[in-house]
Amino acid sequence: MIQTEISLEFDKIKAKWRECALTEAAGKKIEDAGMILSETELAGRLRETTESRQMLEKCGTPPLVSLEGIEEILTAAEKGMCLTPEELEQMAGAYVAVKRLKDYLERGKSQGIPLAYYEENLEPLEELREQLRYQIWNGQVSDNASRLLKTLRGDILRAEDRMREKAEAVMRANKECMSDQFSTIRNGHVCIPVKKEYKFKISGILIDKSSTGNTLFIEPSAAGKFYEELQELRIDEENEVRRILYELSALIAENGEAMVQNIRMMEKLDFIFSKGKLSESYDGREPKIIGERRIFLRNARHPLMDPEVCVPLQFSLGDGVNGIVITGPNTGGKTVALKTVALSCLMAQCGLHIACEEAEICMNRNILCDIGDGQNLSENLSTFSAHIVNVLDILRRVTPESLVVMDELGSGTDPAEGMGIAVAILEELKKSGALFLVTTHYPEVKTYAEREEGIVNARMTFDRENLRPLYRMVIGEAGESCAFYIAERLGMPLSMLRRAAREAYGDDNCREGIRKGGSEGQKERRQGDTGRDRGKTLGDGERREECPAAERKGRACAPGQQPEGAFSLEGLKKEFVPCIERARPGVSKKQAASFRRGDSVMVYPDRKIGIVCEPVNDKGVLRVQLPGKKIWISHKRVKLQVAAEELYPEDYDFSIIFDTVENRKLRHQMERKYVEGAEIVTDN
Repeated sequence: MIQTEISLEFDKIKAKWRECALTEAAGKKIEDAGMILSETELAGRLRETTESRQMLEKCGTPPLVSLEGIEEILTAAEKGMCLTPEELEQMAGAYVAVKRLKDYLERGKSQGIPLAYYEENLEPLEELREQLRYQIWNGQVSDNASRLLKTLRGDILRAEDRMREKAEAVMRANKECMSDQFSTIRNGHVCIPVKKEYKFKISGILIDKSSTGNTLFIEPSAAGKFYEELQELRIDEENEVRRILYELSALIAENGEAMVQNIRMMEKLDFIFSKGKLSESYDGREPKIIGERRIFLRNARHPLMDPEVCVPLQFSLGDGVNGIVITGPNTGGKTVALKTVALSCLMAQCGLHIACEEAEICMNRNILCDIGDGQNLSENLSTFSAHIVNVLDILRRVTPESLVVMDELGSGTDPAEGMGIAVAILEELKKSGALFLVTTHYPEVKTYAEREEGIVNARMTFDRENLRPLYRMVIGEAGESCAFYIAERLGMPLSMLRRAAREAYGDDNCREGIRKGGSEGQKERRQGDTGRDRGKTLGDGERREECPAAERKGRACAPGQQPEGAFSLEGLKKEFVPCIERARPGVSKKQAASFRRGDSVMVYPDRKIGIVCEPVNDKGVLRVQLPGKKIWISHKRVKLQVAAEELYPEDYDFSIIFDTVENRKLRHQMERKYVEGAEIVTDN
């Protein structure tokens, strides 16, 4: 799968996708993203992408933030540790982020977007958030955190002022003894700068001295009397601060589980919205997933190419045609077309939008690729060897529900032998029943595609006047390499062209081969060339094939006989490939209609038990009573546990469960008589 992602440049798509996510958990989920084989799950993932894109367009960018480090703080609080003011302030920011996201999703609910109902799973913890905001400010405990703390800090300020006043009074009385006019704080003591020769004139405690030793910093005795009082006040302040921190830490620990659920929900929403942001970046559309083995793309683009210069691709495969052989000139866009089709299918099956105007795509058990030369000097693999290794791996894993793409089929070796191998590979792919898309320059492969049922040719168009490819695919027609034509227009001498044509087409057809630029002349060569033709029709579909081994022995191989050294697929051991899990038609609608008031249900992904208080509405959303709250939730995230008729009698009054005592009493009163000014309030 990793090699397929690299070949199709899905790794680059993932890199762009990763940039759209904010949390580490979402980033890890993106890195691990792969093909979804469950039809039901894939439909849900595509729906999430579409709804997130709608939210982005109607409500703007969601206020998601990375809550990295929050779980470590919660763990410390749950262990009974005292959190620091900085950690508490970080927690307050996390609660604010949850509230902002909840408000954002509320706006989405007003737009009728089902994704916004995830808001019901976010617990803003407003009281705790307000308490933190009130008691923690700017990385420290606020003066207003408690009355005692405010009093103590006021007493500390007054004690410090009295100490300074006493110190300044001593300085004024002994100006001639001072080396400076200002008092200073040394080791928590208020000190005055005294000249060394007057140290015995000033009554006090020596605290410090200058680097030269000429100035002594002395705490006057009059100021020292307040120091002990100040220290006691500071100890009391520290104890009060610690008490507040422990109290807040305990509150955070009590609400730790709710915050962990908030974090999980924010990570999930971050992943979902990252898909919507990625879709916005290339203006993607939701593909329609179909059960038939068919691929249809209208105006498809490669998502990594500039849409201003990328020529849209019109593509259709299926409906009796399982394989397409693409031919055309070099740099004509054949490989881009391959990658666009395969990458679109891969992205769709990962739950992503694809860059097109319309798409119908079938699910595939796997997508198998052979793109690039695959040379590996460390493993002693040449281009041809690498291709064969990839091809054999593909044939081991191919199934009728696979999509296979191969670039330059049979290349990297002798053209005649490469052509034979290419035809053998196509034959095996045809037998497998898989959908496949290959490119080639071999005229014999084009001929094979023309006569074989279920395989068609396609060509990439080329502007002969301006010598530039047009990057448009025409299905049903074989293409030309245009090599001689391009060489002639670029100034290759006619003598060289004739020599090349003689080698390619024989003496009789060289001029015609030059004129037609390749494919038509090659057809004539196959009809008239002597000794070079590798295949000859014997009649009634029977073919006599030659190979290098047979040529050396001077004989042809009989039909079905394998010559020495020939390419053989017999005995190739198939590898296990996971199957696609098809959705059972009608299950979701049946389940949605089966929910009744009073049903006991399990709510996913939290696996909480609740009771249905309002059945499914036209948007597929029902209301469930959970402990302490009622939530709106999609029926797809609810599973029936016990039906209401098994839990309650037919005439059971559900207001006992879903209504408040006050409302029930008032309702009974209103049923008996008119109650002026009475109003029943329900929580919506």
